[in-house]
Amino acid sequence: MPKVTYKIKVNSEYRSVTVEPDEPLLWVLRDQLRLTGAKYGCGEGRCGACTVMLDGIARDSCRVAVADVGTRHVETIEGLGVIGELSPLQKAFKEHTAFGCGYCTPGQIVRATALLRSEPNPDRGQIVTAMNGNLCRCAAYPNILAAIESVAGEKKGGDG
Repeated sequence: MPKVTYKIKVNSEYRSVTVEPDEPLLWVLRDQLRLTGAKYGCGEGRCGACTVMLDGIARDSCRVAVADVGTRHVETIEGLGVIGELSPLQKAFKEHTAFGCGYCTPGQIVRATALLRSEPNPDRGQIVTAMNGNLCRCAAYPNILAAIESVAGEKKGGDG
């Protein structure tokens, strides 16, 4: 299959990549753009390690062909927060030790960010449902849930 040049918007910056149209977004991010936060886990969209946001919606980047990105904005873990300052959710994950080995953490944070942007005050059931597609081999689920709830709680209290 011939390579095609695509101009995609990643973390608010337009980037050009020349790849085969069916190249998974995960590999474009990691190999072409050197954004290695999204991890390869299963390659089947079952683990969530490669979660990114497309126009604010959490997606498994291993299952999205670069040709299907189109004009949508891709947001990765590297695009959350600013250099030298963690986002509120990243801080909460650290404070609640919401990780074991850390491999799944970027995908967990990206999916949780998408949830909190679409539903700023989710209840526990909504959080569990939203996070269901992201697996953690270290079983840090109680801490992940606590971290997300703490940020949602801040938003409920107006501290955002």
